[in-house]
Amino acid sequence: MSSRLSRRRVLLDTGAGFGWMALSCLDATPHFTPKVKRVIQIFAVGGMSHVDTFDWKPELSKRSGKPFEMPTFFGQGGNLMGCPFEFKQRGQSGLWVSELLPHIAESADKLTVIRTMVSRSANHMPAVAQMNTGFILTGFPSMGSWVMYGLGAENENLPAFVVLPDARSQVWGGSLQWSNGFLPAAMQGTAFRSEGDPVPDLSNPRDLRPEARQAGLSWLDRMNRTYAETHPGDSTLDARLRTYELAANMQVSIPGISDLNGESEATKALYGAGEKATAGLARNCLLGRRLLEKGVRFVQIFHGGASNSWDAHGDLAGNHTNMAKEYDKPVGALLKDLDSRGLLKDTLVMGVTEFGRTPVSQGTGKSAGRDHHPDCFTCWMAGAGLKPGFAYGESDETGYKPAANPVTIYDFHATALHLLGLRHDKLTFYHNGTRRRLTDVHGHVVDGILNV
Repeated sequence: MSSRLSRRRVLLDTGAGFGWMALSCLDATPHFTPKVKRVIQIFAVGGMSHVDTFDWKPELSKRSGKPFEMPTFFGQGGNLMGCPFEFKQRGQSGLWVSELLPHIAESADKLTVIRTMVSRSANHMPAVAQMNTGFILTGFPSMGSWVMYGLGAENENLPAFVVLPDARSQVWGGSLQWSNGFLPAAMQGTAFRSEGDPVPDLSNPRDLRPEARQAGLSWLDRMNRTYAETHPGDSTLDARLRTYELAANMQVSIPGISDLNGESEATKALYGAGEKATAGLARNCLLGRRLLEKGVRFVQIFHGGASNSWDAHGDLAGNHTNMAKEYDKPVGALLKDLDSRGLLKDTLVMGVTEFGRTPVSQGTGKSAGRDHHPDCFTCWMAGAGLKPGFAYGESDETGYKPAANPVTIYDFHATALHLLGLRHDKLTFYHNGTRRRLTDVHGHVVDGILNV
């Protein structure tokens, strides 16, 4: 192993965390042979109801309308509410998926569903933060930043960590949800816009001659490098230099990737790119696939935001029907497209949400919804190294709490890192006297979902 790689290995194993070393991330190596080398995460913002999508509870429907003895997370009682949607067993595996998600259900034999997820918070902001960073407080590095820190970039002309927000509204916390936190500034996620240049100021101003712009950038580069030589170890400046270099390369690489006109009409139709309900997420899912093909390490896609989400306090049937119409076809197409192109064999797809929803009704009649429920919910994965067409864990008869094999978000993150060839307890960064990591002081790899 080269001396440069050895220094990188020391950084990952000891949490030394020197800023200048972060810029050698193109040379980063995993702790052991990985099953996958890239991640695409689709975040259903607001709290997708597990008992209405992936966790069939016939007993809940039988007891619908009857009082529930146990309080919800907020201490409220109420009557049980059965699922208004039909569940069916899908594929050869017989995985249960509701009628809300028919396109995703077509890939049931590729899914690994975890039915016993447990979060620490019932409020959106901290719950979204924990799913992204492992902590309910903001200011910690996101998972994408940790993966970039641990594995580096595959393509020096593109950001290693790209975020595709919902065009209609930001997720709770905004850019804090893809922050580098205390990791070197170069680990920050790069958010693409849905209209115009994907990255602000990517194009040269119309009235600026190319040679004048190049002269200005060259002068700025000389100034920055002179300053860097007199201030070694400044990760913020290192990141700025890397950003300018990356920006120059992105001017050539990103326009071609973000232009979806080169995709076939059949592919665009598969994602629902021409349909009003699905157009927004279809674009992001299709762009996400193209970014993965070009070597982006971690792509994060948000479906929903603070003003439009899966947060069904009232009219659960209407809310989830509408949100599922937007979500199901593009995500189902992404799974099929990745598989048909041979990408699913070394890509980890993660379908996440911040918490589930209660088995108890909130309100009555057609306007009834479900409250936030962090004590038991569902997330899913797909890709190499996982048991396909498999449901892990079992919730109780109403979906209120895990009956067997609870999985914390720490465990979920530890397992994802494991598939990437990273030990969650060794991927550390020394900060303010503490060796920090994505899983804090917790987390175990969920061996029961691994296809060993």
